[in-house]
Amino acid sequence: MTRAAHSAPDTPGVDPDALAHTPPTTLRAHLDTRLAGAARAWLDQALDEAAAHPGVHGPISVWELRLAEAGRRCGSEHADAARVLILHAAHADIDALTRVYRQGTAAERRAVLHALPHLVPGPDALPLVEDALRTNDTRLLTAAVGPYAARHLDPHQWRHAVLKCLFTGVPVDAVAGLDRRAAGDAELARMLGDYAAERTAAGREVPEDLHRALALTQATPTESKEQS
Repeated sequence: MTRAAHSAPDTPGVDPDALAHTPPTTLRAHLDTRLAGAARAWLDQALDEAAAHPGVHGPISVWELRLAEAGRRCGSEHADAARVLILHAAHADIDALTRVYRQGTAAERRAVLHALPHLVPGPDALPLVEDALRTNDTRLLTAAVGPYAARHLDPHQWRHAVLKCLFTGVPVDAVAGLDRRAAGDAELARMLGDYAAERTAAGREVPEDLHRALALTQATPTESKEQS
């Protein structure tokens, strides 16, 4: 493959933690300025194909094939953003997103999770988030605790997602809406306290992130909203 098919040198990709928060138009503008000629042409074609043929054609749609190619075509630092853009261009509905998630690679599953806030208005995609939260893949977990989870996970599920981040070393900063949802949450405070006590009793260090999350539970919801 020629150098032109890769991203231009010294051009960082979008922070993976920010993908779910970034509007598609901003992602597109970012990639347009960072992809070299061949990669940018490939992305343009992939997005045009997704927009023109958003449904399933045969056993697999054209745009789903492009999801699998994104890493090779755009480079690893831009592949996640490219996949999210393709899902947006295809107007992937819950059935398509579920199919990609269930059949795709870890990278494709991450893209689905990042795309959820802009593609699924209601809680229909929660089974995908719940599946990701059962894994120990930290990149998948990071994608799972984004704004879609903040919006739709019930309190019990959300608290366990916070604990899962602490168990696996995912920074709690990755948890969208943490300040707002943790504020005044006595049950989360109890769970965090129990976890800290267990680690202390076992002679293990208590993560700094746990102290931070615990401190957030002491704020009132009003204070949290003002600080956010």
